[in-house]
Amino acid sequence: MRRRAFISLLGGAAAWPLAARAQQPMPVVGFLGAASAAGDAFRVAPFRRGLEDAGYVEGQNLAIEYRHAGDRYDRLGELAADLVRRQVSVLAAAGGPAALAAKAATTTIPIVFSIGLDPIEAGLVTNLNRPGGNLTGATDLEEELEPKRLEVLHQLMPKESVIAVLANPTHPRAEPKRQGVERAARALGRRIILLPARNDQEIEAAFASMRTLQASALMIGADAIFNTNSEQLAALATRHAVPTIFQYREFVAAGGLMSYGAANLIEGYRLIGLYAGRILKGEKPGDLPVQQATKLELFINLKTARALGLDVPPALLIRADDVIE
Repeated sequence: MRRRAFISLLGGAAAWPLAARAQQPMPVVGFLGAASAAGDAFRVAPFRRGLEDAGYVEGQNLAIEYRHAGDRYDRLGELAADLVRRQVSVLAAAGGPAALAAKAATTTIPIVFSIGLDPIEAGLVTNLNRPGGNLTGATDLEEELEPKRLEVLHQLMPKESVIAVLANPTHPRAEPKRQGVERAARALGRRIILLPARNDQEIEAAFASMRTLQASALMIGADAIFNTNSEQLAALATRHAVPTIFQYREFVAAGGLMSYGAANLIEGYRLIGLYAGRILKGEKPGDLPVQQATKLELFINLKTARALGLDVPPALLIRADDVIE
């Protein structure tokens, strides 16, 4: 009996290292988004794919803590701080406001971001090729493209007409964005009107005010609350017969007039998932270059243009990557 007990004990001791390894806690990645859980879903899916490309599958060898601000930028700071207290291994920030909140919350936890602004100008990194510090990621430079969208709309509309710009005044970079659009308008010799919108109700009110303000066209700014509502925005543009330009192809497919933006907006979220996986394996965020979108696409809905009584200049049609008849 004693000999059997001794052998059994030896067998159990040999199994201890294996059991200990099996019970090692999984690494935890934090995901911080400015939209709601539903609104961030199209970002989360490619983020997970990127993690899987790096060998990490949620629920198998990785846990993800999700924090969604529900289109309230004022909540991002507390949500980022919560993930820092959770001591996540990597913090993924979806969008510029989330990245700024994450940077303010920690200088030690690696941060990967997918944003629409210039990461150097915004103070997130000091160099794109070797970011240094604890941040890296991807940018589609959507903030820089807002003046370009205004220019495309300018080519379509009579020069004496007023162009309205839909913008969220609570965006952390609302002032620089406003200044950039106003500079572009002055360079084009155009008059613009800024329409503030913080929620769905204010978006609808902004469209309804177009006629009263005598604005003939609308440019929709890049913002979390707008970015997840392409179909709603297209429906409003159709209902109020407003020539409108936005950043997403889905807007044009749903009946909006034009879109101009980065070719593959979700690729940035797959990339930060991949970067998060590489960091979990030991790479430093400061050694991973910030990736920039290089291909831009212009889409035009000619059916909508005809319904609005607009003649699209041949120069714009030639530039377009796709024209919906």
